Amino acid sequence: MTRPILTAAAGLAGLLAATSAFALGGDPLVTPTDLQAALAAGGDGAPVVLDIRGEGYAGGHIEGALDAPYGLFRGPAANPGALVPVADLEARYEKLGLTLDRPVVVVAQGNDDNDFGSAARVYWTLKSSGFEDISILNGGAQAWVNAGLPLSDAAASPAPSELTITWNNQWTAETPEVASVVEGETQALLVDARPPAFFEGEQAHKAAARPGTLPGAMNVPHSGFFRPGATAISRVDDAAALKAKLGIKDGQEVVSFCNTGHWAATDWFAMSELAGIENVKLYPGSMVEYSQTGGKMENTPGLVDNLLKQFGGGN
Repeated sequence: MTRPILTAAAGLAGLLAATSAFALGGDPLVTPTDLQAALAAGGDGAPVVLDIRGEGYAGGHIEGALDAPYGLFRGPAANPGALVPVADLEARYEKLGLTLDRPVVVVAQGNDDNDFGSAARVYWTLKSSGFEDISILNGGAQAWVNAGLPLSDAAASPAPSELTITWNNQWTAETPEVASVVEGETQALLVDARPPAFFEGEQAHKAAARPGTLPGAMNVPHSGFFRPGATAISRVDDAAALKAKLGIKDGQEVVSFCNTGHWAATDWFAMSELAGIENVKLYPGSMVEYSQTGGKMENTPGLVDNLLKQFGGGN
């Protein structure tokens, strides 16, 4: 049976702590003042800033930031969460001038908690392809502006780099693995990061073949990792309490999913990078990909209702 919804009011909020200032150096979250100081210090250890906003870049960005639209890290319209082939990722990294030995800070817009998912998905992609020193600017470009820090309209022109990457599957769950869990052949805790309407089958992504969720999944909406109305994610104050609340046993595999691996990236980031819970994976293709396989699902309405729900949307 599908597990009950876990919302911020039901237990997440009490496990979160307000974000505080941390210096760069492997911390997964940085504040605007941290980033400004690191950029001002310069030198070989200065971070590369990846601005993933797309059209927002031209309207003003952190000086020196690279224009790296979110779409570079996403799949096609029919399956937006699909993994980008490694050869294509490598070419895109090289065009941006990225190297594995430079810190990278990912910057989304930060208008709402939905924006954080794009930064988390890019972070996960970079980590899985070999980058080790990665951070997210918490609150995004909006937090930078709110801090009174300057913007530039000069586009950066990076020198192309040469690098070789391989994909580390440690944090990736693909459809055959998920199907194995659904069929009871392997064990994992399935975490649905979508808003309740998607979990309950009342709404569906336009590219999904069917609404509904994975059998036995727990609904942990991505928004539960944010204070109400906040656009910066909260740090996890008590990892043990979070594990207990979610029912995660030591060493248990956890698979975070949503519609296209966007909201799920937030849940993955909170559990894996902020709480330090081991063996947490992201299912990149998520329900759009899974629903097209004909595999077992729960909370799936009848045919007519199913067709009506295809006009939903969401990440």
